[in-house]
This record gives sequence, C-alpha cells and structure tokens, in this order.
Amino acid sequence: MAANVANKPVLANPPAELERVPLVENNRSIGWISDAVSRIVEDKTPKWWWAAFVPSFIFMTILLTMLAYQISTGVGVWGNHAPEMWGWDIINFVWWIGIGHAGTLISAILFLLRQRWRTGVNRAAEAMTIFAVMCAGIFPAIHVGRVWYDWWLFPIPNPYNVWPQFRSPLMWDVFAVSTYFTVSVLFWYIGLVPDLAVIRDRAKTRLRKILYGIPALGWNGSNRHWNNYEKCYLILAGVSTPLVLSVHSIVSLDFAVSQLPGWHTTIFPPYFVAGAIFSGFGMVLTLLLPLRKLMKLEDIITMRHVDLMCKVTLATGSIVGYAYCMEFFIAWYSGNPYEKFTFWNRAFGPFGWSYFTMMTCNVLVPQLFWMKRFRTNLVAVFILSILVNIGMWFERFVIVVTSLHRDFLPSSWGYYKPTPVDILTFLGTFGLFFTMFLLFLRFLPMIAVSEVKGVTPQADPHHPLGGAKGGHH
Repeated sequence: MAANVANKPVLANPPAELERVPLVENNRSIGWISDAVSRIVEDKTPKWWWAAFVPSFIFMTILLTMLAYQISTGVGVWGNHAPEMWGWDIINFVWWIGIGHAGTLISAILFLLRQRWRTGVNRAAEAMTIFAVMCAGIFPAIHVGRVWYDWWLFPIPNPYNVWPQFRSPLMWDVFAVSTYFTVSVLFWYIGLVPDLAVIRDRAKTRLRKILYGIPALGWNGSNRHWNNYEKCYLILAGVSTPLVLSVHSIVSLDFAVSQLPGWHTTIFPPYFVAGAIFSGFGMVLTLLLPLRKLMKLEDIITMRHVDLMCKVTLATGSIVGYAYCMEFFIAWYSGNPYEKFTFWNRAFGPFGWSYFTMMTCNVLVPQLFWMKRFRTNLVAVFILSILVNIGMWFERFVIVVTSLHRDFLPSSWGYYKPTPVDILTFLGTFGLFFTMFLLFLRFLPMIAVSEVKGVTPQADPHHPLGGAKGGHH
C-alpha cells in the first residue's frame, strides 16, 4: 500500500478548480513586499492622510470637551433617567468592545488553526482591537458618575478597607477587559518586532534608527531570535484565544445575571460572542477596503482575503439571526407574561423601528454574501460592512433601551432620548479611534511583513519558485 502511494504520479499542473488563489498576487518578490509596506512609513505623508486626520483630531477634542463637561456637571447631562438607568453609555461600551474582537480572533485563533490568509490583515485588525478597547473603556469609567472613585475597582490595599465586589459581573468586566487589552497589546507588539527591525535597518537618518531601534529590541534575524519569537507568539496566541471567548461572555453577564425580562437568559454569552466577531469583521472590512486602494496594497490584501472575511461575516451573522429567533421562541415557550411582553414590545412597541433596523442589517443584509457577485464587488462589500456595524449598534440599543423603558410600573414608562452630550461623546470616540488608527498607519507597518513573506511561493522549498531558486529576490 505504501509503495503504491509513493509511486503514484503527481499532477504537475493540477486542474484550475483545484488551485488556490495566491495570498500575494502577481508573483511579487520578497523584496517587493518589504518595499511596499515600508514605503508607507518612509514616504512623505499623503494628502488623504491629512484629510482624514484633521477631522478625526477635531472629534477627539470634542470627546475630551464632553468628558470634562460630564465629569464637572454629572451624569444628569445624559439622557439616562428612571427606568432607563443605562443608555448610550452602556450601548456604546458593548458596541466598541465587540468591534475589538475581530483583531484577536484573526491573530490568535486563526493562527492556531494555521489559517495562512490571516497574514495580510492581522496587523491592522490587532491595532483596531487596541483602539476599540480604549474607546470602550471610557464609558464604564465615566458611567459611575464619581470618576475619582474608579480606583476603588482595583484590588489594592487602602486605608478605607474598601474592596471590590467580586460577585458583581460589572467587576468581572474590569478584569476581563483590562486583561484582554494587556494581552492584545503584547500580542500586537511582539508581532511588530521583526518589522520594526526592517524599518530600523532601512532608516536614512540616525534619529529614525534610534526611534525604531529601541522598540525593535536588538532584533537581528538570527535563528535564536526567530526561535524565541515563535515560542512567545505561540504562547500569547494560546493565552489570547480563551480571552476572545471570555471577554464578551462576561460583558453579556452584566445583563444575563439580572432578573430583568429580556436580559435574564442563558443564550446571551454565545450570542454576544458571535455578535462581537460579526461586528468586528464588519469593521475590518470597512477599514481595509479603502486602505488597500489608497496604499496600493491590492497584491497583499487580495480579493481572496475579502472573500474569506465576507464568509466569516456571513457565518457569524447567521448565528446572530438564529439567536434572535431563539430569543423569541424562548420568551413564548417560557409562558412568562413579562418575558412575552418584553419581546412583543421590542418589535411592536414605540422602539419597533430600532428592532426592524437591527433585523434588516444583521439578519437580511449578510445573506447577500451567499452570492459571489456581492463578495467580489468591493463597493457592495464596503456598504454592507457599514450596515453590519450600524445593525450591531442597534442590537445593543434594542437590548438596553427596550428592556428598560417599560418596567413593571406603567406610571414610570417613558421614551428614551439621548442628549447632545450623549451624541457628541459617541462621535468623539470615533475621533479617538481614527486618530489613533491613522497615527498607527503613518508610523508603523500596517502589514506583518515577515508573516506575509512566509506565505509566498518563494518561502516554500517545494514550490518551483521556492528555496534556493526563488528565495533571494
């Protein structure tokens, strides 16, 4: 049997339908990859960057102004009131945390599963994760009202003998999100080290050599350095993987452990995780589609990357749609009149418009990705990815507002409306996010050069272009 397998002829030219679309197109050489990515950092700042950076910085300034106003005046400047004690602050917190899930998923889980297509998009997605978590962290910090007492959340000895309430899921949030942020930063930075050394070695001035050399940690590309790097990267990927699943599960427990109809359900943890990955991939597509064109990276962020990310979006969107149906079924099957009323009120009450916006964007829109003509139309993918993020924001709005605005006392029923401070604070977080992301694009390599080189034919010793024949281009 073994002899027969060994002597079996190998197809020199396999049929076209069996060939994979390359992850780096047009047979680009290894040297070209370094040049294409490094050029973004080394060349003069393009005009489009300034056109995006200036308004982003203005909105970030608005955010700081709104935070100063809210802290000095109190949370009464928001639209929160009884019975809607949670409003845009918690909606935006959960939404931004969800956005931050795609980066670590692409980096950690797909790395452990040996999905080579992640290499073109993982660096930008990791950066997106870090900046999204920064935006998310603002809201619970100021939601407490007296922000100067936030340090009580940390388990540090103090003279007042005040310790965190570890039985509260709000406390679990602090530890889950801060751990997730710390590991994500480490994971992102470790992956940057070889590419920072590339920028250092290409630097034309002494100042640039120093600025990029310090974080490059003396990297010289030796076998020992690569060995240590790969071990460290693998360990961090293993640590990050459970965090991807745990962080949004814990965020969902803020709702699920309560006794409130509409929240008190065991489906929330997996449903929130699927929704987070769904919205995260939507944001990755929203960011990378314009960037691949503006930065001339079409040969590295290829149509295969776009196609696969659309498929992940379709899969997670279908899971989210299933969860919506299950929520209604469980509410009906429970026989609980309060639960039934809550879900009826979501769809047909005063906020029904938000429910049907959510269903359209999160359930119907992703189904278009079944068709290849939509997955290969970049304009369509860009528009659909924005609709996904709009839909996921409305999902959080529906969960928070429609579950609270009609409680057990009809005399306290009301209609929730955000104030200008709510709206400007949320828009300001976009300013912070895009300011940080644009600075990342300008000063750090947005593509993982070493990883992309590893998926080229030249890196494969069994490929006609690989090994000694094609490795030195």
